[in-house]
Amino acid sequence: MDSSVSAEEAARMLGVSRQTLYAYVSRGLITALPGPDQRQSRYAREAVAELAERRRRGRRPKEIAKTALDWGLPVLETKLTLIERERLYFRGVDAVALSEEASLEDVACLLWQVDKDEAFGDAPPAFDPRVLDFVASRPGPAFRDDLLARFAIIAEDADTAAWQQERARVAAGCGGLVRLLAAAMFGVAPTAAPAHLQCAAAWRLDAAGADAVRRALVLCAEHELNASSFTARCIASTGASLKAAVIGGLAALSGGRHGGATSRVETLWRGLDDERDPAPGLGRILASGAEIPGFGHPLYPSGDVRAKAILAEIGERLPRAGAIATAVHDLTGRHPSIDFALVALRRALGLPEDAAFGLFALGRSVGWIAQALEQRADGTLIRPRAIYTGPPHGPEEPPR
Repeated sequence: MDSSVSAEEAARMLGVSRQTLYAYVSRGLITALPGPDQRQSRYAREAVAELAERRRRGRRPKEIAKTALDWGLPVLETKLTLIERERLYFRGVDAVALSEEASLEDVACLLWQVDKDEAFGDAPPAFDPRVLDFVASRPGPAFRDDLLARFAIIAEDADTAAWQQERARVAAGCGGLVRLLAAAMFGVAPTAAPAHLQCAAAWRLDAAGADAVRRALVLCAEHELNASSFTARCIASTGASLKAAVIGGLAALSGGRHGGATSRVETLWRGLDDERDPAPGLGRILASGAEIPGFGHPLYPSGDVRAKAILAEIGERLPRAGAIATAVHDLTGRHPSIDFALVALRRALGLPEDAAFGLFALGRSVGWIAQALEQRADGTLIRPRAIYTGPPHGPEEPPR
């Protein structure tokens, strides 16, 4: 018996559509293998059978509980973001349509439900200029783990601990955090300029480049209960400050399975730079059992709408992005995610290598603050229960 099966047979064994099969691949539940025809992936028969059995076990109450937080049912109510029928909405407004003209500040005010003049006035947030000496002394680029340290120092005096202040003061504190994060990214004093123009000035972009950055920031702003937003929300539920929620979001975002995936995409892309046709190199990656980062999203089986919008902006500037995306789709059926799109944008505009992560963090800071505000308004403490799977406890002591 052949040890591998086609996509059609794998879908039949699992009792799902081929689109759902591709979603399983994107989630790492099953690995696509290169076949004789590079356009047609194969799947290990044993792995498919094992996954089918896991799906059957997953219908039992205990198994359902185990997977409830793994792309499972929503665990919290929200008025912020809806992902439905592979479209993304911010408070009922289509995010892709919004990104055509809105700035990150516009989206922030929509999500936070505050006045723009209150949140993003003409005066930049106050901070101690002496911290710039410390920031400048930090080794390496101002992104990933170092960005968290820089932000914590620059935002040390941010007034975000009191949640029940007057509305205008809370709004100013929220906007100040976004501006302080931009300052931490570039190691400069915070300014009142829109975020995309601060990026354009630091990276010396033309008007078209600045507009592409603006759109990417908007599309990164919020995305329901992803790992970093859920982290920020948990922190906020304890009564911690808005600054603490943003720091927690940054920490979660830095992981390689979240925003840090942009670094993995960079490594992938560098490995393909010397190959005119990316397909053979991608096939070798799959044959080794490794996954291809930056492709596939469980919530968008037909393709991440954020990535589509960003890639449409840079298609002519960077044809290589389209070639890699086509080759990956032929091999796995997966489409580019936001991580791949941000790296493509970074390359198309000639930005520093960690700029993709920086854009993700700056844009998503708006969502972390929105999640924190909503959770605090709800007033409940997020405290899930665990299913104990350790050794059995000793005999019960008799009641006294």
